Amino acid sequence: MDTSAATVGMIGLGSMGAPVAKRVLAARGELVIHARRPQPELVEAGATWSATPRELASRVDVLLSLLPDLPELETLLDGEDGLLAGAGDLLILIGSTSSAPAVRDLAERLHAQTDGRVRVVDCPVSGGEDGAKAGTLSIMLGGDDQDDVALAADVLAPCGTPVHLGPLGAGEVAKACNQLVVSATILALGEATVLADRSGLNLDRMWRLLAGGYAGSRLLETRRDKLVSGDDSPSGMAKYMVKDLGFASDIAAATGTQAALLPALRAAFDEIVDAGLGERDISVTRRLTAQRGAHAGETRES
Repeated sequence: MDTSAATVGMIGLGSMGAPVAKRVLAARGELVIHARRPQPELVEAGATWSATPRELASRVDVLLSLLPDLPELETLLDGEDGLLAGAGDLLILIGSTSSAPAVRDLAERLHAQTDGRVRVVDCPVSGGEDGAKAGTLSIMLGGDDQDDVALAADVLAPCGTPVHLGPLGAGEVAKACNQLVVSATILALGEATVLADRSGLNLDRMWRLLAGGYAGSRLLETRRDKLVSGDDSPSGMAKYMVKDLGFASDIAAATGTQAALLPALRAAFDEIVDAGLGERDISVTRRLTAQRGAHAGETRES
């Protein structure tokens, strides 16, 4: 297939999906969408609305899903109004952070149900809402068919940098590795912020200074203001890290890897959720550390 001629559809039009949809629509000139709620802004920009998943699948060659995980996608597959009822030759791009084995199992089931008409490439992303809006996402592709991977890369190119990392599921493995690093970094940043604050340092000056050294990172760049102010209003909610780290643990078990950090990170993010802070931004690690280490007479930490 001429990749430029492929008609693209999207489901999962939330905080990440909506800006991705805008970029795909702007690049390709058309986009077919379906969602639980109306999307007047996208329709006004030129997207075509489909009333049901079946109608959506019947209109497209490629379907990008940015739903939270596979269970949300699976609810839309079957039934008389489901995606499979309307699908012809269809490539489904799974952009959620999901289990690599579960992605492979789903692909096998779809292949069997449709005599190979429906194929899967996994394409989780990293970069957050800022990256989605700017078109600078890191896009991790996993797929067995080179033509399908090439088509996925062409569709996703307006949103960032798509890189083929290996067979189906490889993207999800890479995303699990990404989340391991992200969770470790944001936990370290939160703890360091509390240490510095309780020692009387100017937090803004410190993080601007350290950002120029080995402590610098994209995560520090995007979360510095939140760490300094203590404003952990949500951008990327902390509760999703529990699921992501669970997938990383599954990969560690499957590969015989005895990770040192991973159990501690899972425990920390479980603690965040148990404390009722799961819907806060991941920079809530500052608040977690402060609450855990609170002591009588402490006045410095808000």
